[in-house]
Amino acid sequence: MRTPSDQPEHVYPDHWEADVVLRDGGTARIRPITTDDAERLVSFYEQVSDESKYYRFFAPYPRLSAKDVHRFTHHDYVDRVGLAATVGGEFIATVRYDRINAQGLPASAPADEAEVAFLVQDAHQGRGVASALLEHIAAVARERGIRHFAAEVLPANNKMIKVFTDAGYTQKRSFEDGAVRLHLDLEPTDRSLAVQRAREQRAEARSVQRLLAPGSVAVIGAGRAPGGVGRTVLRNLVDAGYTGRTYAVNRALPGTTTSLEGVPAFRSVADIGEPVDLAVVAVPAERVPEVVADCGEHGVQGLVALTAGYAEQGAEGRARQRELVRRARSYGMRIIGPNAFGIINTAPDVRLNASLAPHPPVPGRIGLFTQSGAIGIALLSGLHRRGAGLSSFISAGNRADVSGNDLLQHWYDDPDTDVVLLYLESIGNPRKFTRLARRTAAVKPVVVVKGGRHSGSAPPGHAVPVTRIPHTTVSALLRQAGVIRVDTVTELVDAGLLLAGQPLPAGPRVAILGNSESLGLLTYDACLTEGLRPLRPRDLTTAATPQDFRTALSEALRDHACDAVVVTAIPWVGDNGVTESGDGEVLAEALRAASAEAPAKPVLVVHVEMGALADSLAAATSTAPASSGTTRARVASGASTASGTSSTAQTTPGPGTAPDTSAPRSPGTAPDTSGTSATQSTTGPGTPPGASGGGYRIPAYPAAERAVRALAEAVRYGQWRRQVADPGRVPEYEGIDEAGAAAQIERALAQDVDERGITLAPDAARELLGRYGIPVRPALPAPTPDDAVRAAADLGYPVALKTTAPHLRHRPDLGGVRLDLATEEQLRAAYAELTETLGKPEELQPVVQAMVPRGVDTVVRAAIDPAVGAVLSFGLAGAASELLGDTAHRLVPATDRDVAEQIRSIRTAPLLFGWRGSAPVDTPALEELLLRVSRLVDDHPEIVAVGLEPVVVAPRGLSVLGATVRLAPPPARTDLGPRRLPSY
Repeated sequence: MRTPSDQPEHVYPDHWEADVVLRDGGTARIRPITTDDAERLVSFYEQVSDESKYYRFFAPYPRLSAKDVHRFTHHDYVDRVGLAATVGGEFIATVRYDRINAQGLPASAPADEAEVAFLVQDAHQGRGVASALLEHIAAVARERGIRHFAAEVLPANNKMIKVFTDAGYTQKRSFEDGAVRLHLDLEPTDRSLAVQRAREQRAEARSVQRLLAPGSVAVIGAGRAPGGVGRTVLRNLVDAGYTGRTYAVNRALPGTTTSLEGVPAFRSVADIGEPVDLAVVAVPAERVPEVVADCGEHGVQGLVALTAGYAEQGAEGRARQRELVRRARSYGMRIIGPNAFGIINTAPDVRLNASLAPHPPVPGRIGLFTQSGAIGIALLSGLHRRGAGLSSFISAGNRADVSGNDLLQHWYDDPDTDVVLLYLESIGNPRKFTRLARRTAAVKPVVVVKGGRHSGSAPPGHAVPVTRIPHTTVSALLRQAGVIRVDTVTELVDAGLLLAGQPLPAGPRVAILGNSESLGLLTYDACLTEGLRPLRPRDLTTAATPQDFRTALSEALRDHACDAVVVTAIPWVGDNGVTESGDGEVLAEALRAASAEAPAKPVLVVHVEMGALADSLAAATSTAPASSGTTRARVASGASTASGTSSTAQTTPGPGTAPDTSAPRSPGTAPDTSGTSATQSTTGPGTPPGASGGGYRIPAYPAAERAVRALAEAVRYGQWRRQVADPGRVPEYEGIDEAGAAAQIERALAQDVDERGITLAPDAARELLGRYGIPVRPALPAPTPDDAVRAAADLGYPVALKTTAPHLRHRPDLGGVRLDLATEEQLRAAYAELTETLGKPEELQPVVQAMVPRGVDTVVRAAIDPAVGAVLSFGLAGAASELLGDTAHRLVPATDRDVAEQIRSIRTAPLLFGWRGSAPVDTPALEELLLRVSRLVDDHPEIVAVGLEPVVVAPRGLSVLGATVRLAPPPARTDLGPRRLPSY
């Protein structure tokens, strides 16, 4: 696009261009209208009904005059702006504003009101186009200094009135001259932000649903001979029993070939002659553009691009990938990939396996997303061996379009998914990911493992914003959002399957029982390591029978002193020294029968070389949701007999599933007895797995550490879930001068020409912090001994003498601090000692500061990171804490509950609470300080960094001895702007 030639002073605002997801899941592009759009505008207007034209112009208006076309395509992008929503390069809707004065006449700044009007093609009404345009034109208006919109709407035009009234802005409504006149305040409100995010969730969830549950699929690039990527996907679709229509497409097919793998075959999508919802693209990269055009021009809704050769291959590939996304979105299509492994939906009314996985997982209630195809293969294979079922699976490859954020939007209210597992190699929009993960985690577990934690760069093909904060900080923020953060793929599955198959523990108390004292002690030690509270292990001795296990487990589950039970088991050895066979299956039945009697507590099994036990627990039931009337006992263990045993329920294999559900295995792999499995129940959002009466599985682990680590994650998540109902509040403190702080910041930035920002002088920093009730103790410069003496006289003895040189600052271990100097003689002696030992005064930059009450030295910081936003950090001062990374982080704005937990979460927190007989410090004062710093950076995004070091917390009160504040132009808040898909 280019600047209109007759208005060269106004550059075309390309940052207003955006791709958006509409209500029905399709996409559209929003961009400014230019002088080159005259023909598009005329064509668009011709397709609008007479009724819609009447509603727009309040009179019959069959066609646009040349003057109209000129007016609607020539804008200055300041006082007159027009935006268009396009699909396939053609207009489907327009919006424009004209700045007006108080009399309603055309005006320029400083007038801050504009008249706004929309027009949407009838064929696209009801798709949410006008609502998306309103968000974008409002953002443009705010950028140009417009604070209010005025609109006149005919009373019969209910759809447009609803667009305005549902937007969530503060508004006034009146009736004048036969029209409804609306006045909107464009300042975002909590309600307008909530409306925007709710629309975003519905639209993005719908866009994923269209990909996962298409009515028809075309595999483009299906080869004529068996083998190859396209032909493999086609065969997998057929073998899975996909319930929709399937087509094969290959431009090289001879005219005599009319089918492949038993499905109709065509040379192009155009030749199919029927609607195609999803296209799986498996052609060479150079042919993809023509395939995208063929699909887009014939109404395909989405693409799964298996083709490689894009951003993973360098700069040329990145350019090719950007063009692929641009072209697909221009037709309203979304893309999974490129370089994707494929997608799977196990719903019985879909049965979609549009992937390279030869056997889809059995139906279940786990949603799985991976960016890596290799990890996707491994996870599918491992889950298959363990008998675990999935609701859906997506391997997004380069995730140029559809990402983990989109899947979180879908799984949030997906009734078929109870647990979300994510393998991520990069997070394209961490701020949005954290927001979505927190919302989803409030109703169902989200388990994440992230690859490339220490590489310092994103995998090839993944475009992500640069972050300045370490990986450990990102992990801490994800945990704050309720995400279960694990380190390995094994832990991902271990934790995920426990959460899917067992209820959340009510607390950290763990009962341990089994037939091996040593294995029980290992489990006990593992519990202590993970911060759990284990009870004394109960040794049933090696002579224990399955009935003994059942009795002991029943007693433990009835014990109100425990919240979870870990059963340990080793093989039985007969009199001849040979391991007895068959006892694993009998023990599994006994454990299920006991567990069914007390369904409110989780049960885990740790076994040593008991493959039969693991297999029996894994294969006990189907992972498909149980019917609403099925009890846990009936699903988990069959109808109990008088002897305490029960029959194992089996499932009937469906299309594409492994025929032997009693021992599920991935093709080409040996049976794995080391895993865990779980059956999920039919639960809705917010309901613990199994709570509605569906089936449970008892997960089995080959090592105590793995079982306990998974249990510990469930305990922590359960605690977070209980707390999220009361997240705390952001207190309102008196004595905060927000307006004065804003004015001071504006003056400081106006005086500086460095776009990177400035660091405030100590006095200015102290003044700014003081406006938020954060007093900083003055430190007076002492370039000479006499200056030090005069400073001490002004401050009053006793004093401290400190160096502020960068290499010595906040390093008392290097000897740059002298404390409790009570007289002039002591001060002069200390000054001489410092300068003789460490360097000249001009190098040391010494200062004098009044002594404060003794306490614990701490550090409080806040910083704006471009990827995650404002982060509040806390830790103890000193090299030891810094070396160990013992710092706690919270997102801003922090609540009173957030900061209370933040203070207590560091490993050195006992020093604040009377460790080894010391006096506890004033933690309420410390919490208030953290909240005031949080409020400061939240109110003023120009404050990009604050450091308070040290903060001495005494038994009564605290003292801030040092402070730095850095200002810069505020970074863009993409999470507060209008909805848009990422563009890299």
